[in-house]
Amino acid sequence: MLKMKTKIIIKRLKANNEGGFTLIELLVVIGILAILLAVTLIAINPNKHFQDARNAQRQSNVAAILDAIYEYESANNGKEPPSVAAVTSTPVALSSTGIDVCTDLTPTYLAGLPTDPSSGTVTGGSSPCDIGVTAYITGYTIAQSNGRFTISAPTAEDGATISVTR
Repeated sequence: MLKMKTKIIIKRLKANNEGGFTLIELLVVIGILAILLAVTLIAINPNKHFQDARNAQRQSNVAAILDAIYEYESANNGKEPPSVAAVTSTPVALSSTGIDVCTDLTPTYLAGLPTDPSSGTVTGGSSPCDIGVTAYITGYTIAQSNGRFTISAPTAEDGATISVTR
């Protein structure tokens, strides 16, 4: 009878041990998953995608500002906006302390003056040219050479050069 009880206990112990995973098996699976995650994150590189997105926004912003300047000229018989009349070939910041194009371009030619996604700042309001704005820095520069304006984004990321001339 003792032998029979012992055999039953041994069978139950064997049955309980066969249903789970060992610690080594779990560690191997976790290790493989960690390696796959690392490879995926390196391949995706979210920081690079964020930089590219900000650079695309900068490219769009400089083109919009330049388009607004030429729309102003077109609507005013070829006269350039008074705020940019003294611009030379040396790049100057588009800001309330540099070249202030807000009164000339907004809201007729631009709904609002765009700012650089990472270096633009506005003090006293939500966007440049809003009532109550005391100072702003768009993060963009303007220069003029041979009757052509160049708007640039000097804070472009990942070694990109963002500049539009027309």
